[in-house]
Amino acid sequence: MRLLIVNGYVVDPTQGINGGRDVLIEDGSVASLLARGEARPEGAEVFDATGLVVAPGFIDLHVHLREPGQEYKETIASGAAAAVAGGWTSVCAMPNTDPVNDNPAVTSFIIEQSQAVGLANVFPVGAITKGSKGTELAEMGEMKRAGIVAVTDDGRPVPSPGMMRRALEYARGFDLTVMDHCEDKSLASGGVMHEGEWSLRLGLRGVPALAEESDAMRDCALAELTGARLHLAHVSTRGAIDAVRRAKERGLEITCEVAPHHFTLTDEAVEGFDTNFKMNPPLRSPEHLEAILEALRDGTIDAIATDHAPHHADEKALEFDHAPSGITGLETAVGLALDRLVHQGVIGLERLVELCSVNPARIFRLAERGTLRAGAHGDVTILDPNLQWTFDAAHSKSKSRNTPFDNWTMRGAAVATIVAGRVVFRREKKETAGENLTTA
Repeated sequence: MRLLIVNGYVVDPTQGINGGRDVLIEDGSVASLLARGEARPEGAEVFDATGLVVAPGFIDLHVHLREPGQEYKETIASGAAAAVAGGWTSVCAMPNTDPVNDNPAVTSFIIEQSQAVGLANVFPVGAITKGSKGTELAEMGEMKRAGIVAVTDDGRPVPSPGMMRRALEYARGFDLTVMDHCEDKSLASGGVMHEGEWSLRLGLRGVPALAEESDAMRDCALAELTGARLHLAHVSTRGAIDAVRRAKERGLEITCEVAPHHFTLTDEAVEGFDTNFKMNPPLRSPEHLEAILEALRDGTIDAIATDHAPHHADEKALEFDHAPSGITGLETAVGLALDRLVHQGVIGLERLVELCSVNPARIFRLAERGTLRAGAHGDVTILDPNLQWTFDAAHSKSKSRNTPFDNWTMRGAAVATIVAGRVVFRREKKETAGENLTTA
């Protein structure tokens, strides 16, 4: 099977390409990039990308697909459909399922389910500790043989420095990246939003920035001690970013990601007590948002990841103190990045591709992804940077609707998603998302 993407503007930082090329994909892999005017092969399906940006497939390092165990919130099928509708060709599934993905049986189940669905690639991330309880290391080697690409107890920070040190040393032996949710539970206990002016105004218990920052500093020190690869999930504070920046200056193999809501919203948004603005880490104050933008500009932040966390409407309908944290994000992340980062001059298109494709592939060692080199997987994200569209949560591909971005109008979107040379999603040329989206 051949697919030829013609007339597009190819952005591939791995090859220094930023200009007009045609992309030929054969049998699921990139065959070649053709210069304009070069003879085109016959017998290929043609995708006309006139006026569009063609990039290596976007990879989301941080999603919660909820299956097995919480299929009423999301399934692998619905999550994969939301992913490709948002421009993501691959997603990395967190282990906080029921049962927890702390053994090869659960890992294999997730892979088999995703292959049966045939939309986005799903890469399972295994638990660091058994049951993510923080007391006994999980069998990382067995899970890696089954297909995990990293380990984390995401949502449940590794509680003690001693356990984190052992996890880093153990994971290093299997060439696995350790991903940590940085949160000192003793400092964050009972908090439901960022500790600051707005938590005081609203009478809600706050989570201090130090809860994230102290764990980030601890993890960076332990990564230096062990020589292991460390990735910090959803950084949201100036201090955590500074810890990563200093670690990079010392040459440590430490990376971090940011979620779109943290470069888009501040804690003032909680004023209406809408639980769709409740997430963990919480929305922070403007000084922290500015630190994130600075880190996106200077390269300290390595990736944009959604932290897609679907919840049932009944759960989010609880009062703010008791509702679960988390929002969906797969269908809005790329639009927000284009609208709030690229069009605002924070970053350029090439940097966006690094954040959403090149670097995620590098961080989790996803071979032959994040590039359009010959022989790479034929995964492609096609963008229209200037498309004006409105997100309608009622027509989301996800089973859940817990988003603060319902009815937001954005400039820029993914308009097609190609996985292994197959067009699995194409956006109709209309302004509004939702009912005007089609999945091939």
